[in-house]
Amino acid sequence: MTSPGSTEAPSGSPQATTRVVAVVSDLFFVARIREVARFVGVPLVFARSADEIDATLAAGARLVLLDLTGSFDYAAIFAALERATPPPPVLAYTTHALARQTQPWHARCGRVVTKETLTQELPVLLREGIAPPGGPSK
Repeated sequence: MTSPGSTEAPSGSPQATTRVVAVVSDLFFVARIREVARFVGVPLVFARSADEIDATLAAGARLVLLDLTGSFDYAAIFAALERATPPPPVLAYTTHALARQTQPWHARCGRVVTKETLTQELPVLLREGIAPPGGPSK
C-alpha cells in the first residue's frame, strides 16, 4: 500500500518502471520530496514497511530513496529490496551525527549521502537516479 498523496502507477505501466519509491519517516521531508518530485515530473510513491515495499516493488521502481535516520526495521526493508526482481538501486541518506550508527547499512546501498547533500541534489537525483554499482557516475 502507499501513503495518502502518493501517485501509484499501475503494474506494468511505463510510469511504474520510472518511479521512485521513498521510505521516509520525517513528515517535513516527505512533503519536500513529494514537492520536488512533482516539480521535476518524477512519479513517486511512499512505503513505510517491508510489506509495503514488497507490494510497491512488484510493479517496478527505478530507484529507492531510503531514510536511514528513521526507526524502520532495516533488516526487513533490505530483505524486501533484495527480493525485488530486479532489485532497484538504493539511495540512502543519514546525518553526520548518525553516520557511525547507520554505517552497517551503507554497504547495502548504491549511494549514501547526508540529508544536506540530498536536499541540495534532490532534483537531479530524482530525475537521473544513481549509477549502478560498478557503472559510470552521473
